[in-house]
Amino acid sequence: MDREQLIRETELFVLDMDGTFYLGDRILDGALFFLEQIEKSGKKYIFFTNNSSQSAEKYISKLAGMNCHIKRSQIMTSGDVMIRFLKTYYSEKKVFLLGTKPLAESFREGDIILDEEQPDIVVVGFDQTLTYEKLTKACTFIRNGALFLATHLDINCPVEGGFIPDCGAICAAISLSTGVKPRYVGKPFKETVDMIMDATGVCREN
Repeated sequence: MDREQLIRETELFVLDMDGTFYLGDRILDGALFFLEQIEKSGKKYIFFTNNSSQSAEKYISKLAGMNCHIKRSQIMTSGDVMIRFLKTYYSEKKVFLLGTKPLAESFREGDIILDEEQPDIVVVGFDQTLTYEKLTKACTFIRNGALFLATHLDINCPVEGGFIPDCGAICAAISLSTGVKPRYVGKPFKETVDMIMDATGVCREN
C-alpha cells in the first residue's frame, strides 16, 4: 500500500512520538510533511505517547518548538488513560504514585487522591525522579495488599545516543521483589483504544 492509498483508506491516524515523530529535540525527516498530507486529505490524527513523565501540555510546547502546532484534543498520554481508569473504577481510592512532578500535578488536576502513607493503589509511571525510598515504599504497600497498576509496559525509552530504563523496567524490579505483576493501561491495551475512540469520535469496527 502506497502513502496516498494509506491516507485515503484510513479514518484516524494514531501517531507515536518518542523515537517515531521526533528523537530528543529533533523532529524526524518527513514527519511534518506526513501531517500536512493527513490534514489536506481531511482525515483525523492524534498523538499518543506511552511516556508518562510529562503532561500533555509539556508535549504540546515541545512540539510547538519543532514547528508542529496542535490542540490539547490532538494529544493523549498513558498518564491521561490512567487518570480516566482510576476515576472510572477507583474514584474514592488513595494512590501512591511513582511518577514525576508533572504526572503528579496531572493526577491532582484529575481529582485523584494521592497518599504516601496508607494508599489503596500503587501506580507506577515513567518516573525519572525514582529513588530507592520510593521504590521501597511501593514494594511495601503492594506486599500489604495495595493494587499494583502501571501506565505502560515499555522497558526502555529511546533517546539520542541509545535508551534509558522506562516504566516497565521499574515494574520488573517491583514484581521481582513482591511477586506481584501490575495491570497496564497504556498502549496496546484496551483502555487506551477505548479512550482514543471516545476522544476522536471514531468508531471501532467489530
